[in-house]
Amino acid sequence: MLLVSCGSKKQVYYANNNLSEKTIKPKPTKKNKITNKEVVYSSDPKIRYVQQFGAIAQDEMRRYKIPASITLAQGLLESQSGQGVLALKSNNHFGIKCKRNWNGRKVYHDDDAAGECFRAYKDPKDSYRDHSLFLVDRDRYASLFKLKKDDYKGWAKGLKKAGYATDPSYAEKLIRLIESLELWKFDNSKSTPKFKISNAPIHVVQKGDTLFGISKKYSISVAKIKKMNGLTSSEIQIGQRIRLEK
Repeated sequence: MLLVSCGSKKQVYYANNNLSEKTIKPKPTKKNKITNKEVVYSSDPKIRYVQQFGAIAQDEMRRYKIPASITLAQGLLESQSGQGVLALKSNNHFGIKCKRNWNGRKVYHDDDAAGECFRAYKDPKDSYRDHSLFLVDRDRYASLFKLKKDDYKGWAKGLKKAGYATDPSYAEKLIRLIESLELWKFDNSKSTPKFKISNAPIHVVQKGDTLFGISKKYSISVAKIKKMNGLTSSEIQIGQRIRLEK
């Protein structure tokens, strides 16, 4: 496997080579019809990631025909919303390993095996560009470029089938990210989607959550939660972001 998700607790070692590049650590930073889709929450690391890299993903889409939604979803998943060890230490947002044709900076990271070689970049933008080239230059991904631009489901399933990741749920995870964060908007917009920012606290729905249980936990009535979030019923979905402003 060439690309993999990487845990944030594994050790990283840098290699000496003849390049003078320095890595730069990024600054830390439908059963219900939801009517307030323009509002996002700055406390959500996924949203911060999309805000930071959305325009870059669109630039890559225009140049290489890879849906921006797919690029963003892969970046979110592989980099752990920009907080994974490879993203922070080496600006590698897609878990691309060195392989024989890589002559740039390297970083060693315990993954499927101890001390595996991964690519390191001067800037996260370089990781996004390398990700595009990685897909474009390999025959096993060629069929994906025949799909419609907005067929993110086809892309997600095709990436898994082509061996991008060993996780059996990889395609489903990408699709879930795209739909829960509405990343498909980046595929169909000539400009980068803009959102109103709210600092209101949120609750991300987990398995077993109910709207009644959330209302009790945060001492907010069910009726108010439904009104704030534009919900037409009490049904909620895993991964849904519930606004909790009192």
